[in-house]
Amino acid sequence: MTRAAFFVLTALADQPRHGYGILREVEELSDGEVQLRVGTLYGVLDRLTADGLIVLDREEVQQGRLRRYYRLTDDGVAALDAEAERMAAGAGAAKRRIAEGRRAGGTADPAPGSATGLEHPTAPGLAGGFA
Repeated sequence: MTRAAFFVLTALADQPRHGYGILREVEELSDGEVQLRVGTLYGVLDRLTADGLIVLDREEVQQGRLRRYYRLTDDGVAALDAEAERMAAGAGAAKRRIAEGRRAGGTADPAPGSATGLEHPTAPGLAGGFA
């Protein structure tokens, strides 16, 4: 699932929204990291609709303009839930590895010029050998 699709599904998780509302919600949910353009949004909406993850909820005319509201389907809720679980598991694995590395004396390269930039002659290298 693309990042854009994930945030569009997330934006629709609590209520149906129209295109502009989805754009604003995606930006807010991603802390500004995902800023969809209108053309990109409608491409994502078309794919999610074709995949059965969202459906057209209703259409309204406001100020002479047609607004289409989309909502999640049961399959959409399941897909979003599965993706959130997958992401959480991946984040958990990364956090565990970082903690293990720190306990083992650090595997991450320190920032240049930092006080911890000393070589560890017994630390394993990338290929599993020792430096």
